[in-house]
Amino acid sequence: MPKAFGAAGRLISLVLIILLGFFSFMTTTFVVETMSVANARLRWKTREKQNEDDAHTEDVIEDEEENQSEEERRALLAPVNDPKRRRVDLYDITERVEMGQMASMFFNKIGWYLFYLCIVIYLYGDLAIYAAAVPKSLRDITCPVNITCNIKPSKQINLTNSSPCWGTAVNRQNAYRVYLGAFSLLLGPFVFFNVQKTKYLQLLTSLMRWVAFTIMIILAMTRITHGKGEGHPKMESITSVPNLFGVCVYSFMCQHSLPSLVTPIKNKRHLSLLVFFDFLVILVFYLVLSFTGIFCFNNKDIKDIYTLNFMDKCDPITSAKEISYFLGLFPVFTLSTNFPIIAITLRNNLKTLFHRDGYTYPWIIDRIFFPLLTIVPPIAVAFGTDDLEFLVGVTGSYAGAGIQYLVPAFLVYSARKEQRILFGPGSINKHTSPFRHTFWVYFVWIWGTLSIIFVTVNHILTKS
Repeated sequence: MPKAFGAAGRLISLVLIILLGFFSFMTTTFVVETMSVANARLRWKTREKQNEDDAHTEDVIEDEEENQSEEERRALLAPVNDPKRRRVDLYDITERVEMGQMASMFFNKIGWYLFYLCIVIYLYGDLAIYAAAVPKSLRDITCPVNITCNIKPSKQINLTNSSPCWGTAVNRQNAYRVYLGAFSLLLGPFVFFNVQKTKYLQLLTSLMRWVAFTIMIILAMTRITHGKGEGHPKMESITSVPNLFGVCVYSFMCQHSLPSLVTPIKNKRHLSLLVFFDFLVILVFYLVLSFTGIFCFNNKDIKDIYTLNFMDKCDPITSAKEISYFLGLFPVFTLSTNFPIIAITLRNNLKTLFHRDGYTYPWIIDRIFFPLLTIVPPIAVAFGTDDLEFLVGVTGSYAGAGIQYLVPAFLVYSARKEQRILFGPGSINKHTSPFRHTFWVYFVWIWGTLSIIFVTVNHILTKS
């Protein structure tokens, strides 16, 4: 993100990240509302099934379905203080309903396929980014660079993939591929199995993120306040907006994980307010991290893996080498722990995408073909390029925009329609999005579509 900010300019970056943060918050409330309608639908179907099981004859069943459905409707839609509804509200989010299940509930067959296609492309991009970031970090840390410290590195040398790394026999590109091969051999086999009980591993990863981000902000602010900041960011650069757009979309991506995040929360009374403050904290954190970065470092020297800027051997930002190496290796630890989890998620989504009712995959397809289909394409992309800014920009601009904007808008539109059919227009959903007017749904559709078109046209013009 700091590299994208430095390239696009401080004014455009500030406006765009606030705007994208707002849209991401809006679509997050759309997903929460859809989750509540999905829970209500499941609860309603369960009650209907129970009514059918209690019937003993065909005539009684017909009478009870006519009479009890109205009684059940009144009970479910009764005021909160009604004894029939004290325990569970119709729209309580008590069961985790994943986005794929919601797509099955509210989309037709074409919409279902498009959703899974979008999520699969996004996860492929995710894995390609991870597969490139880890070897690139290791390459830049371990490849020695012979420089004279009284001359600025940007003026003295121009590191390329063909620059020597370990002597003249191995250049930087080959070193990157060696690390990528080792990364693939170590973490690739996990996709053939299932990874469970990762709670403490994820907590450790989150803790490392907070520590690393806080250290980077403090170090950058310290250098700026001491008058040693080298950054002089420009105001705007339109040609760099597509990559900035993709990076920001990718950074605010959480919609596909909301069922796992929201469902365990016990008190959901002020859920929208909680989500709003969560996004506000994230936005402030991103702004502080990125703006301290573009004012601390020369914008031309900011690396796409921002942590590597803290390993300058000539002008170290800190005298503690342990901190420098911790920041440099930070992406290696965090991304390596997430790679198997995302790979297994992609494998399961691929199985769902190609599944047919009544068909069971043969062992070789289930255990060999799908894992290879999961792991080979992103590794191949990582072998082809280590340009992380490009990978993040493309993934965020297309698949990311689809999952973050278009899918939630279509989901909430279809869910509201289903809600009116099942429970009547007077049914009140306590988890309704603050953006309940249909105008906002149309607005997100238009925004998402125009954003993808703009990014595509800009990429074509820039290449031309």
